[in-house]
Amino acid sequence: ERRLRGPNRRPPLGDELVTNHVTIRTIPRRIASASNRTRCMQQRQSGRMQVSRLDGDAPEATDYANYFCTYSFLYHQKDMLEDHKRTSAYFNACLKNQAVFEGKVVLDVGTGSGILAIFAAKAGARKVYAVEATDMAKFAKRLIASQGYSDRIEVIQGVIESVEIPEKVDIIISEWMGYFLLRESMLDSVIVARDRFLKPGGALYPSHARMYIAPVRTTLTASKNLAFLNSMEDWSGFIRDMKSYYNVSMESLSEDYRREQLEYFTRTGQWADVHPESLIGEPAVIKSYDLKTVTLEELKAPLVSEFSMGLDTDGPVEGFCGWFDTDFSGSEEMPAEWLSTLSTAPDETGATHWGQQLFQVSPNLMGRSGSKIVCAFEMRRRKDNQRLLEIDMEYHVEGDDVEATSAVPTKVRYVIE
Repeated sequence: ERRLRGPNRRPPLGDELVTNHVTIRTIPRRIASASNRTRCMQQRQSGRMQVSRLDGDAPEATDYANYFCTYSFLYHQKDMLEDHKRTSAYFNACLKNQAVFEGKVVLDVGTGSGILAIFAAKAGARKVYAVEATDMAKFAKRLIASQGYSDRIEVIQGVIESVEIPEKVDIIISEWMGYFLLRESMLDSVIVARDRFLKPGGALYPSHARMYIAPVRTTLTASKNLAFLNSMEDWSGFIRDMKSYYNVSMESLSEDYRREQLEYFTRTGQWADVHPESLIGEPAVIKSYDLKTVTLEELKAPLVSEFSMGLDTDGPVEGFCGWFDTDFSGSEEMPAEWLSTLSTAPDETGATHWGQQLFQVSPNLMGRSGSKIVCAFEMRRRKDNQRLLEIDMEYHVEGDDVEATSAVPTKVRYVIE
């Protein structure tokens, strides 16, 4: 076990385990900690100062505590800004397409620190409306003023669903992507903004997005299974102690504890920095999105897909690795002159702050080079928190050898916290 610093990202916020070309983070970055939630709610209850005459409503209290409040801290904005693959993709999308942005009206949805609004202004935008739901808006306003763009960028605090903008916009820019693309469900707000404010023929940056998944080989399965067994051994000792000290039997809760720990250790997607050498087959495209045409109804419905992943080596499949990429191609009426692409695929230079999502395959799948994994996939929003996800997968191996073709399909439910 050792700690790892990739060239693309900061030292980790949580512990990381490096194993067989895969780095596992134990504490996801984009989840609000209990202490941060408390501080956020104190800020929210203390009221807020007006940022703009166009300010809208604050987020709903529970959604603010579970999601928005994390983005009101500068350390979190810093964490995203120093992801240079992320930041440079947006910088290039704007500054290398100045002919597209020149004289245009731009809407930045979820401006955070204001960096994308600044990029749009640098590229020549006539007016930028920078909308931010949290108190980060006041920091964005200060940063924008320090860069000399207050005359062209107007920072607005409030959720985009409640904000009123006095004119239609030519371009909507937003960094809305979450883990495995759709965690956080922020794309909903971008689509609301598109339907309310984008001119016909206008462009969205990014314009397209794709989700991928590929088989990997990693010792994660063995380490996670061992951690699960250790957890159950600890539970057994706990039962003995409770009976010995207090004459209370906890045995009736054993199956529930086992189910809880099994989900945590083997059925929860892990943030991972996967090296390309860990991939043992070609990725499959789960879903492609055109942001100009996708609807809210489509996003809120379960994502159902069927695909296959070819294997290019013999041996066990120990996990599935998921990631996404986005293109900044503009629109048919306003095409980008220079195509910027942001990829979160496994990369030997290190992961973006999104990393990849690693799903444990236990028991391992056995297959030979040339065989394929056939998969039925359904991903939906969690009922208890619409910004988190759960995935049902059913998969089996097909190939020329008897072992592969006779394999019984495996059904698994994963969660993305």
